[in-house]
Amino acid sequence: MKRRIPSLIALECFEQVMKTGQVTRAAEALNLTQSAVSRQIGNLEEFVRQSLFTRERKRLIPTEAGKQYADAVAPLLAGLESETLRLITWGADDRVLRLGLLPTFGSRWLIPRLGVFTNAYPDIQLNIITGLTPDDFKTANADVAVQYGDGNWPGMTSHKVVDEEIIAVVAPALMKGKEDANIADYDRLLMTTRPTVWTEWLEGTGLSDSSARGGAQFENFTMMIEAARSGLGVAVLPLMYVADDLATGRLIAPFGGPVKSRNAYYLAYADGRGSLRKVKTFRDWLIKEATR
Repeated sequence: MKRRIPSLIALECFEQVMKTGQVTRAAEALNLTQSAVSRQIGNLEEFVRQSLFTRERKRLIPTEAGKQYADAVAPLLAGLESETLRLITWGADDRVLRLGLLPTFGSRWLIPRLGVFTNAYPDIQLNIITGLTPDDFKTANADVAVQYGDGNWPGMTSHKVVDEEIIAVVAPALMKGKEDANIADYDRLLMTTRPTVWTEWLEGTGLSDSSARGGAQFENFTMMIEAARSGLGVAVLPLMYVADDLATGRLIAPFGGPVKSRNAYYLAYADGRGSLRKVKTFRDWLIKEATR
């Protein structure tokens, strides 16, 4: 049975016009003529029996139907491209390891150690992918990923890499003129992907949460560390990320010591991938490296 799907070139033209809002710019991006792009958009609208754009002078304004169709089509085209690239490099697949990393964990803990791995296994090429959630790494088709959590993800095999301790830190300049270190006097920097980190640290130290002062919010620890260094407030951060800052006095921890996090960092991969040589090699190396 023949599938009722439009041509790929029509979908590519549609996607580019959605991004740019202009046939001219879409044509330039696709190395086509303006008339060719316009014709493909017309063919697509005829195929789906819907107007995907309204025409206003030289701009194309997406209709509601066009917006919804674009939201559905974009990830499908991205997935098709990704799988096609995988097929093109099929013969070399076991020599390329797509490694998913949390940005700060990667830059401050793992990447400084990767030279040991690449020297020991020069035949395995590492392609680094960054993300914040398991879905990010799944969408990017990572072979393995370092993730933070309890180690239980459906359909995934996981191995603990390293535990985490968290500590509240602040810039020394923010403490000047203060006779005591009362955490209630300062704004608390927050991270959207770790909403419970403050609660964990407060419970671990026995401090009260009754006078909480909310502050700026960030998406990752790297930005949050810079914010703490700049004196924007107090941040609860993994000790492994700020150990050097504490050693040099760039940040201080006057409110209490480190507390062990409820979760840890794990190396995770889809069930069944553990038998791949590249996955097994990296897993065994990382677990050994983490015990040093």
